[in-house]
Amino acid sequence: MVDWDERFSIEDYLFGAEPAQALVNLEHYLIPQGNTLVIADGEGRNSVYLASKGFKVTATDASTVASVKAKALAASRNVEVNYQVADFFDIDWSTQQYDNIVGIFFQFVPPDKIKHVLMNLRSATNKGGTLLIHGYTPQQIELATGGPKDLSLMYTKELFEDVFEPKEILVNKEYQMQLSEGSGHKGQSALIDFVAKC
Repeated sequence: MVDWDERFSIEDYLFGAEPAQALVNLEHYLIPQGNTLVIADGEGRNSVYLASKGFKVTATDASTVASVKAKALAASRNVEVNYQVADFFDIDWSTQQYDNIVGIFFQFVPPDKIKHVLMNLRSATNKGGTLLIHGYTPQQIELATGGPKDLSLMYTKELFEDVFEPKEILVNKEYQMQLSEGSGHKGQSALIDFVAKC
């Protein structure tokens, strides 16, 4: 089990202070200026970016250390984000719905729970809203340039196709590219982008 407080207890930002390139590339699928939830947001690079673009952002992460750094990043960029420290598996997804839900590299969900989690995220997305997910595919294990070392935590196109209707899926693409996102994601990487209109 990863101790995220320990991993984030470095002076620099583990995954950098700039947004994931995939988020920048896929942002046009989001509901503009919508009420947006960023899950497992870490040190805030993605939530701060979205807030700077006019989205109304709530962000969650289980790490207190990461939340402190995220708030500092938001302050330095003069944006407002509602940061909440919460265990991902304790969140009640039925209490609120969002125009957009964004999940970048939240690759800690056991395989027996991932489909249930995806269904919860879909149900927490407003009708006509956007669910955007970006992460690693199984090929990442061989590349070893970031992410977990557990094959069962990786994403595939088939995983998303098993949960979502074809008419909901806008993007479901596996590819490789060079990442340079802090010390945590660096080098040739096996990635997947998924976008659904719920």
